[in-house]
Amino acid sequence: MKARIHSPTPANLRRLASVLRRGGLVAIPTETVYGLAAHALDAQACRAIFSAKGRPANDPLIVHVLDLAHAEELADFNAEARKVARRFWPGPLTIVLPKKPCVPDIVTSGGPTVALRAPAHPLARKLLALAQVPLAAPSANPFSYISPTSAAHVQQGLGSRIGHILDGGNCVVGVESTVLDLTHPARPRILRPGAITAAQLEKVLKRKVSTKLRPVKSNARQLAPGLLEKHYSPRTPLRLTARPTGATKQTALIFLRQPVGKSPAHVYWLSNRGALDEIARNLYRVLRVADMGGYREIQLEKLPATAGGLAAALHDRMKRAASG
Repeated sequence: MKARIHSPTPANLRRLASVLRRGGLVAIPTETVYGLAAHALDAQACRAIFSAKGRPANDPLIVHVLDLAHAEELADFNAEARKVARRFWPGPLTIVLPKKPCVPDIVTSGGPTVALRAPAHPLARKLLALAQVPLAAPSANPFSYISPTSAAHVQQGLGSRIGHILDGGNCVVGVESTVLDLTHPARPRILRPGAITAAQLEKVLKRKVSTKLRPVKSNARQLAPGLLEKHYSPRTPLRLTARPTGATKQTALIFLRQPVGKSPAHVYWLSNRGALDEIARNLYRVLRVADMGGYREIQLEKLPATAGGLAAALHDRMKRAASG
């Protein structure tokens, strides 16, 4: 039986909020990607997330809250964490902090810290307000596969494993949130780059933010989601290259911007003009289309070394997608 895709009517939002309060699963839209949500303080409900996704227990969940006041019920905030939360919430920033005892160990993979964010998507916020509980919500896809940026993507991947999907349209950011570790406020570090950049965070914190990412072993407890070397990956072998070229139609070619002239069916592009925000918004969608095209290989054009802003997040996702 396929999951039902719900339109965002007031009656449906109330119904889905009730499902979440009772310990059920609902795939929800956020501005980054779609998440598979459950009552974050219900350990059994959170276990169902791991089961539906095939997610290993050492990979913790991000907990979504409505605002800073609700977040402070779940974690010990320091002054620096309050600064960035007030500046960037609601938005695509996740903050890692020492957890409070009310947060179940399944959410944090048994660790002492919890990852928190307040999403900006209006439907995610309405559900949080109606459910009146925090929501644990990793990406709504089979573990390590390409993240979903539409309700149809969720149904393709998890449609037979969950019952409910809230349709909120296409995600406007398209890549997962920035994860900022502020467990030691004097040494802030980005664990996963996203739409909120190190430069933006440094401007608020008035100090250097580390962006050095350390490799994470697959069997080790992770501090936050999205740190494994292989992640966000198509099933078709993917190769990053400065200039995609293919002698046959068995290779899908994905360019950063639309090529000049008429393009054959195996040629794709992420942006009409090469804009980073458009590339981010379309990356996972185009990877999915190519992955379902029956190709033997996918070649994806690398970003130029001079690219800034969202480039760090895009470099990270492309590298992990190609690591398989």
